[in-house]
Amino acid sequence: MTKLYLVRHGRAAAGFGEQADPGLDATGQAQAQAVGERLSRQAQGLILSSPLKRARETAAPLAALWNRAPVIEQAVGEIPSGGKSLAERAAWLRGFMAGSWRDAPFGLAQWREGVIAALIAQKEDAVIFSHYVAINVAAGAALGEDRVVVFSPDNCSVTIFETEGTLLKLIEMGAQAPLTKVN
Repeated sequence: MTKLYLVRHGRAAAGFGEQADPGLDATGQAQAQAVGERLSRQAQGLILSSPLKRARETAAPLAALWNRAPVIEQAVGEIPSGGKSLAERAAWLRGFMAGSWRDAPFGLAQWREGVIAALIAQKEDAVIFSHYVAINVAAGAALGEDRVVVFSPDNCSVTIFETEGTLLKLIEMGAQAPLTKVN
């Protein structure tokens, strides 16, 4: 069985509706350092990261401790917002997260399937630095849930899955945060 440690990025310097690709704020940097130290002792394998700055910055401490560069994995990136303006993105995301995948437009349903396919295709244990909705996609797939939001992963929480190449099995749900703000 391949073990996957999905890490939600540290606290970003700006929210989903405020900036397209923010890095981490000071709290997020401290969270990244702490999760890197914890995972350096707990996990092993590849380091994969969303291409977005907040995920790459969260991966950096573990990469330094393991002396290896993260592999950028587009499939575990942020949910696509379809070219919406920053102001439109936040309102759209709040509404979308209240729904289910069966009501999702085709492009978002394809994105969801791409996240799942990328995870179950992993042949080696990996720590994967990703985002709120992508982690929910994995949890939903493992639990047979159609809701967009299955749980509320906190910044730098670690949700652990196993896969044998066809299904995801949820081993441990990461620490949860209030549903009030996603960035």
